[in-house]
Amino acid sequence: MLRGIRHLPAYSATAVLGVLLFVFIALPVGLVLFESFKLAGPIPLDELAEITRQALDKLEPQQRERQTARWIATLKPEERTAAIAGAIELMGGQVPWDRKMATFDEQEAAAKKAVAAFSAEERAKFDAGYPLAVATLHKRIALAFMLRDKLSPAEFDQLREGTRQGYGLDHYTAVFTSARLHKAFRNSLLLSSVVAMLTTAIGFAIAYGINRSVIARPRLVRYLTLVPLVSPPVVIATAAILLFGRNGAVTKGLLQDTLGLIDADTVNLYGWGGVILAQVLGHIPASFIILDNVLSKSDGRIEEAAASQGATAWQVFSRVTLPMTQPGIVRSLILVFMLIMTDFGNPLVIGRDIPVLAGILYDEMTGFQNTSLAAALAMWMIVPALLVYVAIERLGRRKRFASAVGAPPELPVPAAARAALNAVAWSVVSLTILLYGAIVAASFVKIWRVDNSFTLAWYTNGEVAGYVPDELAPTLVWQSIKVAVLAAPFGGILAVALAYLIERVRPLGGGILGFVAMLPAILPGVILGVGYVVAFNLPFGVKNLSLTGTMWILVLNIMFANIFIGYLAGRAVLQRYDAAIDEAAESLGASLWQRFAWVTLPIMRHALLLGALYVFVHGLTALSAVIFLVSPAYKLASVLIFGSAEGGRYGLASATSVYILLIVFAVMAAIHWMERRGPVWARVGALAAGRT
Repeated sequence: MLRGIRHLPAYSATAVLGVLLFVFIALPVGLVLFESFKLAGPIPLDELAEITRQALDKLEPQQRERQTARWIATLKPEERTAAIAGAIELMGGQVPWDRKMATFDEQEAAAKKAVAAFSAEERAKFDAGYPLAVATLHKRIALAFMLRDKLSPAEFDQLREGTRQGYGLDHYTAVFTSARLHKAFRNSLLLSSVVAMLTTAIGFAIAYGINRSVIARPRLVRYLTLVPLVSPPVVIATAAILLFGRNGAVTKGLLQDTLGLIDADTVNLYGWGGVILAQVLGHIPASFIILDNVLSKSDGRIEEAAASQGATAWQVFSRVTLPMTQPGIVRSLILVFMLIMTDFGNPLVIGRDIPVLAGILYDEMTGFQNTSLAAALAMWMIVPALLVYVAIERLGRRKRFASAVGAPPELPVPAAARAALNAVAWSVVSLTILLYGAIVAASFVKIWRVDNSFTLAWYTNGEVAGYVPDELAPTLVWQSIKVAVLAAPFGGILAVALAYLIERVRPLGGGILGFVAMLPAILPGVILGVGYVVAFNLPFGVKNLSLTGTMWILVLNIMFANIFIGYLAGRAVLQRYDAAIDEAAESLGASLWQRFAWVTLPIMRHALLLGALYVFVHGLTALSAVIFLVSPAYKLASVLIFGSAEGGRYGLASATSVYILLIVFAVMAAIHWMERRGPVWARVGALAAGRT
């Protein structure tokens, strides 16, 4: 009884944290899963076309032919352009123009150009599918009333409205039955697999070279390798276009105009090669961090023992080093695979003719508000990574390796391997410097490689050469800072408080709370983005509780999507300190709040700073989740960069990227300075509790 009363504050705090984690993590994830089975809303185009085809088959052949010809003849120009786009989609192709941002004249010209570029086989498919696209998009209601006597009430309503209600696996099976989704799924699997293997190989090479003291200037290589980690995800793609696009400084400026080696209109970044390059460079930091951590903690004595028994350098590497780092390699492969599966920014900016699952999810959410299909696609993104993980784990059970943490081996690395490792590391570093240098250069010119005169307009009002942007870089950067500043301290404090309660109090259900806190680490960001739309658009049917369109939905999403970093860091710190310190404070009469503020918080300041810094950086650079949550009143800089890069406004995208990089580096430098002033931070908890 007394023990229960004594721990009542801890249990109350645990209950409060539990409610917060349930509402802002578990509930959105659960609603995404539930929403993925709902069959409410617009029917996908390919399914709707099949329903329309079945209805057309109920007409007499001659009547069907006359009717479709009449419908085609009476189309308005905008209807004709939309029908061409629909026919291209029904062929399994990607519409090669922007149907949201481009003017109608531009869309009409692009549609005619796309049809004219078809091969004979493609033109035959298009001509066969065009009448069906016309009927599906524009004449479906008229067709429904023509066949009303031949259709059941449910068929009539479905054909007329183009919507459906109910529950089922249709959204999941659409990945196999829909040509468009099936092609995108295959592309996503191929792209994710290739990039995961390349990124892990390069990340391993750099981490191995640094930890074996092979790479020159290892500290500089380490820092420059990690730079993409603190920039928005489409910055690499934007910089790559500036250098290797159709009007790129390297492709057109150097290789075509200067050397005459290529035609930049045909040999350029766009396509599979460009997407893979951007994805690899953008995700090397994630792989490097994992593998660097594994290699830095390996016990070099094992490799030295193998060498002393006569093993060659290659045998030591292949039979000892690689098996010992297998857990890190597996984690790198899984992490990068999932990150690529959920990235729509780079494929949409560079690989516009390469449909991927994440890109279709983005279109379904932003263009059609088809939340149910988007939720199913989000769940599909997890399945391949989980299957790969389970398969590797089952195979890995036959091999178990364990070692103590020690110093790296002092074995000599062959000269050829040293040269290769340096070449890989410095190639990555040089390309990173070149890409970010292009971003900085493009932010100070009016129009990249068209009008290279100096300007600061992209940093101020953004009005250049008659173009006036809807959003200005300083305005959205400031909004991003406000959101990140609000999310960071609360996220850091909640994370370390949760770690303290689970590690020290060990309440009933603490393991479940820890699992919920870790969910954002293992789920794609788009799931929480879609989940917040579903959960907080109209909570419990009460409009006043809605968070969509407000700044707080962005703050909460960023805060809870990254709480796991501070939580993990906090538990790691507490596991190194004796719990007797906390118990001694309790025996002297300190309350739960006093123990946390005076004793635990100063000890956990590193975890608090790490958690807050990670939330802050993510708040400035996040895209995959927040792009579904921004509103006209509250937009973020990362969304501006993506929209500007996709629309070809590279100066605005570059200036906004430079703003974010400078802010992130300044904050990291400030935190580093404060960390060196340890005694100040040792008094933070006491001051917060009011102790003089």
